[in-house]
Amino acid sequence: MKNNQLQIERRSFLKNLGLGGAALMAIYCVGACKNVASVVPDVAQFNIDLTDSANVALTKNGGYIIKNDVVIARTMQGSYVAVTLICSHEQRKQVTFTSSNEFLCTAHQARFDTMGMGLNANGSKGLKTYPVMVMDSGKTLMIG
Repeated sequence: MKNNQLQIERRSFLKNLGLGGAALMAIYCVGACKNVASVVPDVAQFNIDLTDSANVALTKNGGYIIKNDVVIARTMQGSYVAVTLICSHEQRKQVTFTSSNEFLCTAHQARFDTMGMGLNANGSKGLKTYPVMVMDSGKTLMIG
């Protein structure tokens, strides 16, 4: 009888643990999904004045600046591209533009092309991109 009672208690314990564990996992997953969704917000439209000395890096192919959590770069071919500063790998604000004409997260070496597509395993989720329009005879960029 004692052994049978121990099995029932053990079963009851494991059953309660399973339900509690599943509830904890559900809470964790819902919270995690909520956080990931809010990490890369939509960017309100903003302008970059290319005649401003703060933006001089954009006057040269391969140059980039960071504004409003957006990396704005001038590719080696001379076109402008914009992606989120927040890496999709681990949501770190460490995305830069390289002389290899790629975006790179310096935290874990996640690599992305100029269209935001991942180029390695850490970059496989890609980057959010933003439209860039050249205005005012090439003096202003409109991002977003």
